[in-house]
Amino acid sequence: MVRFLEHGIGDQRIIRLVRKWLKAGVLEDGELGVSETGTPQGAVASPLFANVYLHYAFDLWANRWRRREAKGNVIIVRYADDIVVGFEYEAYARRFWDAMRARLEEFALTLHQDKTRLLEFGRYAAANRQSRGLGRPETFTFLGFIFICGKSRRGAFQLQRKTRGDRMREKLRQVKEALWRRMHDPIPVQGKWLRQVVRGYFAYHAVPTNSRALGAFRHHVVNLWRRTLKLRSQRDAMTWERITRIANTWLPRPRIVHPWPDQRFAVKHPR
Repeated sequence: MVRFLEHGIGDQRIIRLVRKWLKAGVLEDGELGVSETGTPQGAVASPLFANVYLHYAFDLWANRWRRREAKGNVIIVRYADDIVVGFEYEAYARRFWDAMRARLEEFALTLHQDKTRLLEFGRYAAANRQSRGLGRPETFTFLGFIFICGKSRRGAFQLQRKTRGDRMREKLRQVKEALWRRMHDPIPVQGKWLRQVVRGYFAYHAVPTNSRALGAFRHHVVNLWRRTLKLRSQRDAMTWERITRIANTWLPRPRIVHPWPDQRFAVKHPR
């Protein structure tokens, strides 16, 4: 890690601080533990160090391998330690998998056995699998979404994204616990807070083809809010009609805010 950082940092004072940070221990249940490998778990600089490490251990090598070894289209996407690589030909995908495993072992890294897999995906995956008598194309998860080989209303191939169910359930659990702590706050105070929660959730998950999941999240939030308000008083009849009016006042409606990829990356110039 230090050798990688020295490629771009000449100030030895910064390098000394990094060395101290890497040797810092982790305090768990009042006990200090020091690890000889890796970065301190939960440290604010650990994601930055991981990105620097993987830049040299994976990114530069993967781009060089793509230019020298692969044929056809190759797509490499990495966010932190989550990586998705797409190949036009299966043979090169298998070769890259073996080469990547060997490459990471040189830097004391290993692939997660349960999360690393090879699957047929893309525009022709459904037709190819159907010709072989197989089922629908497999899906994969990346950055909180499930990626699906779907079809548009006209029957053309469409890459669809859907929010992971476990991530939504975890977020709803957090909302439920927070609502219990705010149970006796005035409704406007609860509404302002919930509006921030729902708006922040939509800001990330409001991608095309994910409108149904957005509506489900808002519906569950409204239901949790209704159940919390009912517990404040046994004589308070918090019906669905009433909570719907309250929710429409404070909570934003589901709306796709992110553009399609071809619109996001379209280059426009005045000339």
